[in-house]
Order: sequence, then structure tokens, then C-alpha cells
Amino acid sequence: MPPSSLLSPPELSYLHTSLSLDPPIRPDGRSSTSFRPLVAETDFLPTTNGSARICFADGTEAIVGVKAEVERTAGTGNTTSQAHSYNQGGDEDTKMHSAEEDVEDERRQQARGKGQDSWIEVTVDLPGLGRDDDGVVVFLAQMLQEGLVADGGLRDRLWIGCGWHWRVYVDILLLTAPNSYPLPLLSLTTHVALLSTRLPAPVSRIDEDPLFNDDWDAAQPLYDISSSTKGSRPPFTLLVVSVGDNIFFDPSREELAVADAVCAVTVGSLQEPDSRGESREEQPRLRLLSMRTIDPPARLAAAASAAQGEDDHGMWQPARGGMKRSIIGKMVKMVLEPGGVGEEVMKGLDGFGGRG
Repeated sequence: MPPSSLLSPPELSYLHTSLSLDPPIRPDGRSSTSFRPLVAETDFLPTTNGSARICFADGTEAIVGVKAEVERTAGTGNTTSQAHSYNQGGDEDTKMHSAEEDVEDERRQQARGKGQDSWIEVTVDLPGLGRDDDGVVVFLAQMLQEGLVADGGLRDRLWIGCGWHWRVYVDILLLTAPNSYPLPLLSLTTHVALLSTRLPAPVSRIDEDPLFNDDWDAAQPLYDISSSTKGSRPPFTLLVVSVGDNIFFDPSREELAVADAVCAVTVGSLQEPDSRGESREEQPRLRLLSMRTIDPPARLAAAASAAQGEDDHGMWQPARGGMKRSIIGKMVKMVLEPGGVGEEVMKGLDGFGGRG
């Protein structure tokens, strides 16, 4: 968790009261569903297949690099056919382009359900925590990997053909000490990095050893959001808190300090193709991938005070027990409903990472 708030007990009590009002009053004047401004940059690491950098308004910054390498799938033997490139033999450009599209359509259809979770590897590096087995590092890496593998679409995209696949390494680095819980920043940066990721275009058939086009300008995006038939997006995680009966997105450090409950909600896109294999909607619908509760700082601090015999009479004390079902349902509805928070976030991130 980030460092505890520097607010005094009376200030925490006042903040909790203001956030419990109807309508609530946030310290920075945002609405309950508004996010803090951020700055994003993509494709700035030259040796990666995709990269992104996001900086929040509070100065917290993260970068993500995505690397991919071809790997033989375990349990498969050598293919007997010889690879042939479609751009050999002096074919016309139009015929070559049509052949490559046919190969890609065939590969995409046959890849469904053939991907493996082990093809995706996520590493997280936090400042001041040099050990990879630190509890915070392990938890964040597991949360981010959980969303990527639960989506299912990413691992299937890594299938190249019979006996071959892409192995993707997602390296996440938090550049500054977190002023708030870093999970949403790391997740959004990973989302944008995957949107900017491109893989060399295959020119061999799925039953041949893989052969790729050497022209990087012809590389194919891992997530082609410009095409109506391939409009899915990478998953992302939002941090949602409740104060009383009110729900807040993208909480600040001070709001986390008085939160009654904190949840990490991971969502992915879901498109339903019609009979012709085309998407029915320009914007894919969202589906819930996972939802985890996180102990708020106030509850941890209260437990420590109780253990030391301290008691602040007359001051606000964090609620005990679990979350109400009505609060959980309200959080999920606000994220997944058409035109809701999740859809707004996805549309905003498309502007950073989408490359046709």
C-alpha cells in the first residue's frame, strides 16, 4: 500500500463526512466518476514490440515494455512441410495482400482456444523494493497477470501455427514512489502498451514453420481496434472505493485513507459477431473478469491502534466487517453498464494506443 495519509484525525473525520454527503464533495472537486488528468506516450522504447508511459497528475509515473519472441510449443514435433513466402515468385502486390489476409483470417479462426497462459509473463519492479519475492510486488504482478490470462483473447492471439507461438514478456516499471495505490496506473499503462504492440506479419501457412515479413511497416497490431471485426481490447483494472453509500473512482491518497472499502475491478471487452463474422457494435461490450477487495489503509491503521490500546474518542473510526452486497452490485453496474465508467475509460485509452 502507499504511504499513509498525513492528515490528522479531525481532518480525516471531516473528509469522510464530506465524501458521505449526497451529493458528495471530493477534495479536488471531481465528480464521483471523474479521473485525474494523465499524460501518456507510446512507442518510445526502440527495442520493444510495444511500449507506453503514463504519468498521473500527482507525479506518479510508470513505463511498460512488451517484447515478443517465437517459441516452439511444448509437446509438438517438427513440421514436415517447407515454409514458403507469399511475396516470392513475383506476384503482384494486390495478390500478395489478398493472400496475406486469407492466411491471417485462417490463423485467427484456428487459434481459438489454443493459447496457453504460460505464454504470457509479467514482471513488476517497484522503487525501493529490490526483491522480486516481496509481497507487494508479487501481489501486483499476480493481479496484472490474472487479468491478462482471464481475458482469454490475448493468449489465443499468440498462436502462430502448428507447433509455434509467440511468448510475450510484459515488463512493468514504476518510476516514482507511489502517492496512491499503484495498481490502476500499472494496469492502464499495460493496456496502452499492448494496444501499441505490433508483431511481424506471418507469410507462411499455419502448417508450416513460421516465416515473417521483414518489413516492420507491414507488422500487424496485436489488438487491431481500427477493424470492426477485430475490435477487442486488452483488459484493464480500475480502483473503486466506497464511503458510506457513495462510490468513487480513481481515489486520491487522502480518499483512500478514509475509504470504507476498496475494490480492484478488472474488465475485458466482449464482442458478439453476427452470422457473417462481423461485429454488431463499434464499441465492444465489457465483461467482468475479476474483482478483489483490498484492505483500506484506515482499517490497517485502526487495527494497529487497537493493538496498542489507543482510542480516539469522538473521532471517525473505519467500518468493520465486509462490504455490503448492494455496494458491490452498484460498483459492478457503474463499470459495466453501456455508457458507464468502463466504456468511457476504454474510449479514452483508444486515443493513446490505437494504431491502425
